[in-house]
Amino acid sequence: MNFRNILQEIEKTDPDIYDRLSGRRHILKSFGSKVALAALPIALGSLFKKAYGQTSTAGIVYSLNFALELEYLEYNFYYQGNNTGGLIPAADLPGFQTIASQELEHINFLTSVITTLGGVPYTPSNYNPASNNPAYIPTGTYDFTAGSIFPTFSNYSTFLVLAQTFEDTGVRAYKGQTPVFFGSATLLQQVLELSCVEGRHAAHVRLVRRMTGAAAPDYPAPWITNNIPPIVALQANYLGEDNVTQQGVVITSLKDITGTIPEASATAAFDEPLLQSTVTSLIAPFFLT
Repeated sequence: MNFRNILQEIEKTDPDIYDRLSGRRHILKSFGSKVALAALPIALGSLFKKAYGQTSTAGIVYSLNFALELEYLEYNFYYQGNNTGGLIPAADLPGFQTIASQELEHINFLTSVITTLGGVPYTPSNYNPASNNPAYIPTGTYDFTAGSIFPTFSNYSTFLVLAQTFEDTGVRAYKGQTPVFFGSATLLQQVLELSCVEGRHAAHVRLVRRMTGAAAPDYPAPWITNNIPPIVALQANYLGEDNVTQQGVVITSLKDITGTIPEASATAAFDEPLLQSTVTSLIAPFFLT
């Protein structure tokens, strides 16, 4: 295990790491040969605590509220779809009802964590805490047709396409926020678990699309392949997913049993993170206010 390499990889993810510590040279000198291999995990834990333990609660709350905004969007999308008569076939409805219930659990969980941290949880415009289902905003906030571009709740194929895109984007959004939580093992685990659930949702929607005959351009597998969108109009949500280099390694240059790893496999193996600003611009067409 090369400690210098570990520091280099951390620095790629967080260029400001040494500003939070006392300089690269000092760290290398402090650890160097003094840290036995068996003690290295403990030493690294101490390093992370020093570097990220002072991360402002406000910054963490900001990221959690961003996740909460996405969960509200997804929940309202599924709730409206599930309650639109004739849209979802009876055989498929239980799956989407389960997804909606899990999105609601995410909303409640994130709201609780943000409150516990002393923050103010995000609520959509027109939020009514006195309603029977406060998480559902019936009018005035969301436009899942994006200005009549998509026949979302009158065409099942379109509903599925948007469901897949929302979930794929959600997974990438969570990955983009992951570094914020490096200073808290508990929060990091919880955020990664939320991301994994979003991934399962995406895989389910992709399976349903495949079973209902979805073909070109994506022939939906359970994962994103290259940067191929379900429809061309949603290409922006998949930009960057054709990356074949991870941690400086060109995956397609690695050997497999038939030669080298193909591009489709290299890109399918990793979800690429999205910046919050990018995600905000991607979901903006689905908001009225």
